[in-house]
This record gives sequence, structure tokens and C-alpha cells, in this order.
Amino acid sequence: MTENAAPTNMGSTITQVPNPEPGTVDMMVNMGPQHPATHGVFRMELRVDGEQIQDLVPHIGYLHRGSEKLCEHELYSQIITLFDRLDYVSNFNNELVIVSAVEKLMDVAPPPRAELIRIIMCEFNRIASHLLFYGTFAIDMGAITPLLYNFRDREKIQALFESVSGARMMHNYFRVGGVKEDVPDDFESRSLALCNELEHGIDETDRLLTGNEIFLERTSGIGVISGEDALDWGLSGSVLRASGVSYDVRVDEPYSRYDELDFGIPVGSAGDCWDRFYIRILEARESVSIIRQAIALMEPGDTMAKIRRIARPPAGEVYAHCENPRGDLGVYIVSEGGERPYRLKIRPPSFCNLQALRDLTVGHYIADAVVILGTLDIVLGEVDR
Repeated sequence: MTENAAPTNMGSTITQVPNPEPGTVDMMVNMGPQHPATHGVFRMELRVDGEQIQDLVPHIGYLHRGSEKLCEHELYSQIITLFDRLDYVSNFNNELVIVSAVEKLMDVAPPPRAELIRIIMCEFNRIASHLLFYGTFAIDMGAITPLLYNFRDREKIQALFESVSGARMMHNYFRVGGVKEDVPDDFESRSLALCNELEHGIDETDRLLTGNEIFLERTSGIGVISGEDALDWGLSGSVLRASGVSYDVRVDEPYSRYDELDFGIPVGSAGDCWDRFYIRILEARESVSIIRQAIALMEPGDTMAKIRRIARPPAGEVYAHCENPRGDLGVYIVSEGGERPYRLKIRPPSFCNLQALRDLTVGHYIADAVVILGTLDIVLGEVDR
């Protein structure tokens, strides 16, 4: 440091100090819980240097309703409505896991026709969920057209759901031992026609986004996670398979009649945002194939096993899990032999997938955080429960 003395009118000395080099300070930025890119009431607390993310703290719980505790005070048939509200864009898939757990505990097998109806509804629900993902993921990056196309096709699926269950959402259609009632007379022909329309819509999304130059710049090499790290974090579903791990509950631990169907498991290699997007495109095509095969196997018959109307499983413990559109959805039940479970615990895929968010995001930019979170495809009703 140097001092330059300069004469003044008062005869004093002024010391001139050179300006220090400008420094930077990390800034805290709240993204959510009202931010549209958080896909629900979820808050990311970001520590940023300029626009680069130095740290991320996820905040959940805004939608907590105590679902697991509520289940302990409801009849098994009433619990189905609570599972409808966990992942509210995958209602049928949620219903399947709870009825499967109770059936496993009671050693009850639904009729073959009921099993195929369940599979068809769950695979349509998987496609509807992925359509919602494509549209919202694209609009996070400023592309509006895919959202319009995907909601057009999703509306057709919702109309089919309404014709079968009487509701567009929160269907309460699956039952312990089967389904509430048989499907309409035109169900098979209508479903096959819808499969053709959905294939066309999936191809449109593929052409619009997959090879788009801007889309590739925003997703390729962003949010990379290796297969080993994905397993360590407990990731599942499309997020895990995008990292090169070929795990799908429908194949690795077959349930219902999935072992009678021929379908592939799309697997990625890079484990980045582009892979997590494209895996879902391929999965939607596989779901169309599954639906067609299930319809071909359908024969007239009962849709409900001959069991008492109010389920009363024997005392014991059971765990059942199914492949939800977001990953491995499991439920653990402890029964004391009554009409209500003593304890019920849910293994939620969105909650588990969310654990890796910090590792995926740190080092990237704020705009990338929106893309990375979008590829996890979380639903907060299931995360918070």
C-alpha cells in the first residue's frame, strides 16, 4: 500500500488508498413454492454465484396431509381413495399397489379378466403421465406447441377413463379381488383406436423435441448421474433406467399378468436430462404395445373374486410394489386381523428420486435447475403424503 501526500488549504495530508479488487458474494435465491417450474408446492433454496449454483437445499412438506396415519383409521376399501390422491396423475397405478398388497396378505387372486383390465388402465395411465411430462418439460424451456399436442392426446385418455370408472381422476375403480365393474361394451375397439392415435401423438412429440438443436443444447450433458450413484441414492423408474440400469418391477419381480406380455425395457447410457426425457418417449411406445397385447388376451369372465365385501386380512405383514410412471412404488402393511391396517408405510418413488437433486444440480446454472428438476418428474402429493 502506498501513500501519496497532497497539500491542502488547511495544511493537512490526504491519504489515497487504491481501490481493492471487486469481490463476489454468494446470493440466496428462493425458487418456489409458487414457481411454475417447480411443478407443485416445492421450494428450492439456491446459493448462487452470479447464475452458477453453488449449493441447493430442497424444502418439502407444503402438501403434507398425514396419508399414512389416515390409512390406519380407514377400511381397506376406503384406503384406495387415499392412494388416488398420492400421485394424482397416476391414479390407477396407485390403486393397483394397495389392492395388490391386501390381496397378497389375504392370498386372493383376482379373475384373469380383471387382471387384464387393470393392466390396460395402468398402461394408459402411464402414457397419460408421460404426456403430461413431455408437455410441461417442453414449456419449462419455452416450447409451447408440444404442450398443446400432448394435452390433446391426454384428453382422449381421460375420456376413456371416465367411460370406465365414471371419473376423470380419483377413480376408485380397483377393488381388493378385482375391479368395481366390467368395462363398457365398446372398450376394446375404443382402446385399440386410441392406441393408434396415441402412437401418432408420441411420434409428433419425438419429431418436435428429440432432435431439436435448442432442446439438445439445454438437455444433453446436463444433470448427469451414473448408474452406480443412481442406485446409491435409491432412484428408480425412468430416472434410474436413463443411467443404464435395467430395472423394472414389471419384469424383475412380475406381478399381475405382466409375465405373459412381451415388451422391452428402454435403457439409456449418459444419465443426463436428454436420456431421462427420451426414455419416457420409448416407454410410452412400449405401453401402447402392452395394451394391444392385453386386449388380445381378454376373454369374457368375472371381474371380481368371490370374497367378503369388507376385507379382513389375517394378522401378518406384507410388502408389495409396482412400477409406477415415476418409479418403484411400494406399500408395507402390518395387519392385526381387523378391517383396518395397524400400520401402513409407503415407499414413494418421487420422494426417493428427489434425494439426488442437489448432486445433479450443483455446478450448473439457474436455468439448468429448472430442466433437471423437470426430468425427475416429481408429484408433490406423493412426496409429502
